[in-house]
Amino acid sequence: MKQEEFKKEIVPLREKLLFYAQRILQTQEDAEDVVQEVMLKLWHIRKELDKYNNVAALAVTITKNLCLNRLKSFREYDNDMDKVAAEYGEPLPDSQLEQQEDVMIVMTILDSLPDLQQTILRMKHIEGLEIEEITELTGASSGAIRVHLSRGRKRIKELFFKRQQ
Repeated sequence: MKQEEFKKEIVPLREKLLFYAQRILQTQEDAEDVVQEVMLKLWHIRKELDKYNNVAALAVTITKNLCLNRLKSFREYDNDMDKVAAEYGEPLPDSQLEQQEDVMIVMTILDSLPDLQQTILRMKHIEGLEIEEITELTGASSGAIRVHLSRGRKRIKELFFKRQQ
C-alpha cells in the first residue's frame, strides 16, 4: 500500500478508532495515544495490508488489544503502588488526598443533618463516646440513640454516593 492509498483508506478510520478507544479507556488523552500507536503500527505494516480482507477490522482489533494492554498496565501499576505503600506502612500521597477529600465531603454532609443526629453522630464517631455515655449526656433513651445513629449513617451514605456519581 502506497502513501496515497494509506491516506485514503486508513487515515479516515482515525475518528472511529478514537471513539472506540475512548469508550474503553474513558480518557481522551489515553485514547489518542493508543490511536496514534495504531496508526504507526499500520504504517509499519502498510506493505502487508493488501493481504487482509478487512483493514478496518484489523485496525479495530489492534486498537482493542492496545487498549486492553494499557488497562492491564494501569492495574499492575496501581497494584505495585499499593504494595509500596503497604511496605512503608503509610498511604501514598494521592490516596491520602482522596481520603481527605472524602472526609471533607462526609463532614459537609454531616453538617446538613438535623441537629440531634449531628450531635449524636459526632459524639459516637468523632469523640468516641459509647451509647450509654451519649444517653447520659443527651437524656435520650439508648434505643433512640441507636435509631438516630442508624438514620444518620444511612443518610450520609446515600448523599456521599450520590456525590460520587
